[in-house]
Amino acid sequence: MEIVLHPIGARDVRAALPARRADGHKGTFGKLLIVGGSVGYTGAPYLAAEAAVRSGCGLTYLGVPSYIWAVEAVKCVSAMPFPLPDAEGRLCADACEPILQRLAACDVLALGPGLGRSAGVDALVQRVLHECPLPLVLDADGLNAIAEDLSALDARRDRPTVLTPHDGEFARLSGYSLSEIDGPRRAELAREFAVRHGCVLVLKGHRTIVARPDGTLLVNTAGGSALAKGGSGDVLTGVIAALLCQGAAAADAAACGVWLHARAGDLLTEELSAYCVTPQDVATRGLARAFCEVLGQQEKPSL
Repeated sequence: MEIVLHPIGARDVRAALPARRADGHKGTFGKLLIVGGSVGYTGAPYLAAEAAVRSGCGLTYLGVPSYIWAVEAVKCVSAMPFPLPDAEGRLCADACEPILQRLAACDVLALGPGLGRSAGVDALVQRVLHECPLPLVLDADGLNAIAEDLSALDARRDRPTVLTPHDGEFARLSGYSLSEIDGPRRAELAREFAVRHGCVLVLKGHRTIVARPDGTLLVNTAGGSALAKGGSGDVLTGVIAALLCQGAAAADAAACGVWLHARAGDLLTEELSAYCVTPQDVATRGLARAFCEVLGQQEKPSL
């Protein structure tokens, strides 16, 4: 089958962005549950939550190991952290029930930022994927938790699921080598995986590819090395999840999120240089600029 990559542009993003009702309230714009974090990875869930709020989500809840809950409570102003059962600073299987209970009042789940690795984390992720009825964004160690057994992913064919791996994570998920993934068959391999498993695959990197389960391929031409820093993927997860919460289809949320995240990095690079832009800058400053630009609004200077 011929490989056709459709570039994502500002016009596409503008057309696909969920509308913002003037009479809407916080419930109108969705309720997101982000689950992640562990000892040593307290920044990841915070960045995802901050990006979600900055991307229009009405209510953002953040479930983290009880060991780091106080840290997240200090970091988060607009999101709402709460503690979950943990073992040695990482979530454990006992966290599943409270997560599922929280999901009953939410619209989307983002799972993975900063989870860390353990047998308990793997068991938790597998069960949540099976039982979560909502649209799901799976990132970082959430992806690593299913790499050896994709049955939980396949069980979600009837539920919107977005995976956001970088090359190393995709190698573990797909069984292909890094050289194969970084080679001329990159787009073909992404499409093959998305079709086989019925998911939207966001294969991150220079010229990020968005592969839809119908075989359509999109490519992002925005972005640069300013985003090549730990934490950037957590910001992207928050943006995509927030757009899902506001009613965007999974493929549209992925494409819009990828472009807005990349454009935010480009706009900040003009001011700060690619050396100095941080993921926190992208979440707290760059996204606003990207949204204003794509909507045709001029960003007002800070008071």
